[in-house]
Amino acid sequence: MSQRPSPPNAFDDAVQANATEQAGRPGFPLVQAWQGLDLAGIRRHLVAALRAAGIDEAEDDARFMIGHVLEPVSLAQALADAALWSWQDAARLADLAALRLRRVPLSQVLGSKPFWTLDLKVTGDVLTPRADTEALVEAVLGCCGNAPLHMLDLGTGSGAILAALLSERPAWTGQGIDLSPAALAVAQQNIDACALTPRAQLAQGRWGEALRDHSFDLVVSNPPYIVREVLAGLEPEVRDHEPALALDGGEDGLDAYRVIIADLPRLLRAGGWFALEIGYDQGAAVLALAEAAGLTALECRPDLAGLDRVVLGQALAANG
Repeated sequence: MSQRPSPPNAFDDAVQANATEQAGRPGFPLVQAWQGLDLAGIRRHLVAALRAAGIDEAEDDARFMIGHVLEPVSLAQALADAALWSWQDAARLADLAALRLRRVPLSQVLGSKPFWTLDLKVTGDVLTPRADTEALVEAVLGCCGNAPLHMLDLGTGSGAILAALLSERPAWTGQGIDLSPAALAVAQQNIDACALTPRAQLAQGRWGEALRDHSFDLVVSNPPYIVREVLAGLEPEVRDHEPALALDGGEDGLDAYRVIIADLPRLLRAGGWFALEIGYDQGAAVLALAEAAGLTALECRPDLAGLDRVVLGQALAANG
């Protein structure tokens, strides 16, 4: 007598569908490796995997990724109470970790990066905001005071510098220029998220080419300054996952500075300030370009490591 097929089992179908879905996730191999481990064990395994992938900040990166998945629960709370950690959390963490193990920058893995006092959206279309750039923000705030001014951020990228300065100076307005429409989309999201939209405008363009003469009290920029032949030797996070347009400074790293500095006397109002981020070994060369352009009050400011990081100066005053 033939046996009748079993009726469909909705629970079994759901389990099978979930297993199929999980197998397609980038972190599935990690989830398998973590079977039977508690959060402390998963953390140890993840740190070891990150180290094996050549990531020096393995401890910190693991902590940030676990914290991102757990938020608003803290890592300490989850380690103390197993009920606060679920297999769904493990699956989410595994997907993040799989990206980081491919040397995708942590900022892109998490989708944001703290900069100054802000938390900014980051994608592969923009440079990750770096602590070195905060030296430029600090230098500008120290020399420009609180009076109303109109500023320009050339090559704004994520909008980090523009957003940081406007967030500190409520009387300031600003404009950000970038050649990349994708970068401008990220910058706009950051400007909106920081509630700066009424005071900031963004536009596509190549440096200051399309802008009117003598329109700005302050011009800032973190242009591409890496020597072209050095690019191939950069860490994979930078070389493979950040936009070459924002990195490649030409044969000697100074291509963007030549264009920007030559245009500063036209863009700046009399006595207006400029601040440019530079590579640690580019201070003398950039200062020489600024002096040749007729700019004044020139100086080089260091970053927290004591390395040259910002060239600062002014356009000649009206009676100069």
